[in-house]
Amino acid sequence: MARNEYTIDRDKSVQNKRRMGPGGGPGGMGVPGEKAKNFKKSLKYLIMYCKPQLIAIIAAIALAAAGSVLTLVGPDKLKEMTDLIKEGIMTGIDMEAITAICVALVVIYSISAVSSFTQGFIMATVTQRITKKLRTDVSHKINKLPIRYFNKTSNGDILSRVTNDVDAIGQTLNQSIGMLVSASTLFIGSLLMMFITNVLMTVAAIVSTIIGFTLMTLIMSKSQKYFTQQQQDLGAMNGHVEELYAGHNVVKAYNGEPEAKVSFDKINESLRNSAFKSQFLSGLMMPIMVFIGNFGYVAVCVTGAALAIKGTVSIGVIVAFMVYIRLFTQPLSQFAQAAMSLQSTAAASERVFEFLGEEELEDESHKTKVLTSAKGEIEFRNVRFGYEDTDVTVIHDFSAIARPGQKIAIVGPTGAGKTTMVNLLMRFHEIKSGSILIDGIPISELTRENVHELFCMVLQDTWLFEGTIRENIVYCKENVSDEDVKNACKAVGIHHFIKTLPHGYDTVLNDESSLSAGQKQQLTIARAMIQNAPMLILDEATSSVDTRTETQIQSAMDKLMEGRTSFVIAHRLSTIKNADIILVMRDGDIVESGSHIALLEKGAFYAELYNSQFETA
Repeated sequence: MARNEYTIDRDKSVQNKRRMGPGGGPGGMGVPGEKAKNFKKSLKYLIMYCKPQLIAIIAAIALAAAGSVLTLVGPDKLKEMTDLIKEGIMTGIDMEAITAICVALVVIYSISAVSSFTQGFIMATVTQRITKKLRTDVSHKINKLPIRYFNKTSNGDILSRVTNDVDAIGQTLNQSIGMLVSASTLFIGSLLMMFITNVLMTVAAIVSTIIGFTLMTLIMSKSQKYFTQQQQDLGAMNGHVEELYAGHNVVKAYNGEPEAKVSFDKINESLRNSAFKSQFLSGLMMPIMVFIGNFGYVAVCVTGAALAIKGTVSIGVIVAFMVYIRLFTQPLSQFAQAAMSLQSTAAASERVFEFLGEEELEDESHKTKVLTSAKGEIEFRNVRFGYEDTDVTVIHDFSAIARPGQKIAIVGPTGAGKTTMVNLLMRFHEIKSGSILIDGIPISELTRENVHELFCMVLQDTWLFEGTIRENIVYCKENVSDEDVKNACKAVGIHHFIKTLPHGYDTVLNDESSLSAGQKQQLTIARAMIQNAPMLILDEATSSVDTRTETQIQSAMDKLMEGRTSFVIAHRLSTIKNADIILVMRDGDIVESGSHIALLEKGAFYAELYNSQFETA
């Protein structure tokens, strides 16, 4: 399996979770040391993603710093202007000097504003590039993940990582980087200017703000775990809602609303609890910082007034210091806001990079064998298979041979392993031992893409995307004429229905399209016909159509299967009477094989299955 730094780190995280139990520790919150480690790790990965935009980020940081530095020059000019006015009250105000200072202030603040605007524009551009790359990487990752990952992860949780978590990262990058740079520059610059202006008043300001830093650090250490839990609950909520929406007809038919409401309320309460705690604790930072800022402002005013009475400082110094203390305490509030955003981003980053670190399908770029066409001889040789997350073997010792052009039916009770065998043939899963060969070549020596090209497949669960009927039928097949599409639809008996639609084959299929389950299945069968692959797999392909349509489709399928090796999985055994070989599976093994007539005459398990259909009819 392909592995990378994300994968290795995730493996360690999974091991820790297994040791600690669900959520990583008591209450699902995890160990503080582990959370701190994940916080740093997520930020490290985020920085790696920012590297290609490093020059633009440095430019934005420089502009943010320049804007802050220019802002710091303003109070010094105000001090000069105040002192000039005070001195000129008795002797006459020097208006030229005052005007020069005013012009200088306008220029300084204008350049500062332009710098801030440019920095914001650059960061907005950089942020969208980074989030676009993140979404692209997540999309590519989805295509590289094995089927087993999607079997154990809800669609809503994956969707939440692509949308909510990536958006949270983007918002923080856009807002927090410039804010942190500006705040840091203002904080350090104003501190230096205050020391230059008056040491005693600066000490009074510093003492009043130490309390703020202490409280902010304490709150950050307590709130991070709740931000992580909030993102996890959001994923669970999305998964639950998506699942209910997809099956809302079943929920209503079985009066499952009360139970669904109980499950929803449980997840919703957990989300409310984690969101309340994270937002409440982080929300405390801003009012605390404002209070500390005002407290520092009062302390400076009292100290300045006492020094002015003694004649130690001028009125201009007090005016400048009142502006400096605002510039000094303002970053504290910005630090608190940025810290809150960074906590949310760290939690979101952890989920995104955990997904990007999932173990991928094996890299097959080194494989050189290619089957451009196939005669259709398929052999299962002592195949054993069990799902990786369990130790249970579901296919024990499966062996069978399908000759070119034969129709192979696979039957058996639910859970016998019929669909699993087809999934192994398509390499959706990898076998534990044994081999599967196509024309004498083990499929493990072929790429998955090559194997998929050799089969057209119709599943019990239909899948149609938002697009025209023609686009759904042609799907990924090039150089298909309109006549070919019409012939395929005529063969499965849906051409007449399509012609009754307002736009015919150009009708767009979406949520508002009123297609029956059988009509959807007919379209997917037409799609398989268009693919025209040398081998065919039908997994309960006619389960959603009526008897008359099934007969029509079966006739079309017989034509399609001529000269092709075909595997047919069916519960309605009457549909596979004309199969060349019927493989009867039970508990992962072949218990019988032969033609329909031979198996009935044998009077064993197949005969029991076949006759049971009429007993229950």
